[in-house]
Amino acid sequence: MGSTKKALIAMSGGVDSSVAAAITKGLGYDCIGVTMRLSPYGDESAENGACCSQDDINDAKRVADGLDFPHHVFNFTDNFDKQVIRRFVETYKNGGTPNPCVDCNRYIKFGHLFSHLSELDCDYIVTGHYARIEKDEQSGRYLLKKARNESKDQSYFLYSFTQEQLAHTLLPLGEFESKEEVRELAEKHGFTNARKHDSQDICFVRDGDYAKFIKNYTGEYFPVGNFIDKDGNVLGKHSGIIHYTVGQRKGLGIALGKPAYVCDINSKNNTVTLTDNDGLYSDTLTAKDINLISCDKIEGELKVLAKIRYRQPAQPATVYQLDSDTLKIVFDRPQRAIARGQSVVLYDGDTVVGGGIIQ
Repeated sequence: MGSTKKALIAMSGGVDSSVAAAITKGLGYDCIGVTMRLSPYGDESAENGACCSQDDINDAKRVADGLDFPHHVFNFTDNFDKQVIRRFVETYKNGGTPNPCVDCNRYIKFGHLFSHLSELDCDYIVTGHYARIEKDEQSGRYLLKKARNESKDQSYFLYSFTQEQLAHTLLPLGEFESKEEVRELAEKHGFTNARKHDSQDICFVRDGDYAKFIKNYTGEYFPVGNFIDKDGNVLGKHSGIIHYTVGQRKGLGIALGKPAYVCDINSKNNTVTLTDNDGLYSDTLTAKDINLISCDKIEGELKVLAKIRYRQPAQPATVYQLDSDTLKIVFDRPQRAIARGQSVVLYDGDTVVGGGIIQ
């Protein structure tokens, strides 16, 4: 048994990572379970569907005990604060729309936790993400692909994978056709979390009030400023830029006699630009902080399908690589509410080409 492969299972206490653990164990891997303590709010967050509460840690430990492998808790709260929460806050302060789930995967799960693989003498990291990893024998590259269950696919959040990380990551849930199959497998194993609800998107904002969270976190005052139109005419007063995101219509607190939408947030001038629905459409974006998976570099132009937010169907586009860290993406049809700070992820069929952060 000396050649048995060892796997580090990232266990959130939810049904997905528990089933991923059971599958990995069933394949004969020597497993170690790890639950990351991320949220600085401890157990208060449990009732709001946030992750890494004490209940979640207990659920993960129960699963590890049932599958007969060791379970550890790693305290990553400082790292999570620096790499995820601060980025979230800074993006909002600068008029952008952040994507903390992308940052969490990049810097915490497949960054900080991945760096512990060798010291725990593990060959692979295993998570409950819905996506697939395949090796392209022709090019020798590892590819990230969409999950078979497209409604649960999480490849959008994983575009920052490096070849090294892909080579040492297992995503057992990518082949499942439905979430119900996963829950049924959990029930077969007798897991008490088989019917546990899925966690919410942003685990550290407990009540969904981003502006309140940012004020409390920074202790800063965000002054009122002007709502303006695209020509710079003042339309009224906004209540501080952190209250708004591109595409927002509700809660503007201004009556113009017609629907108005946020199309730009300028932190330098403290202005929020409003437009009608047509004014939200644009056919071109640039992305920085890019990562390419299926190739080293995009030569010339490449036809792709591009997603500008997680819940949006991918749209036909042409991508050009302007330099080592910049992509220009031109959509076949204008897209609504392209938001600075969000990630754009590029697909060739079900294969992730790469992605970057919208500028």
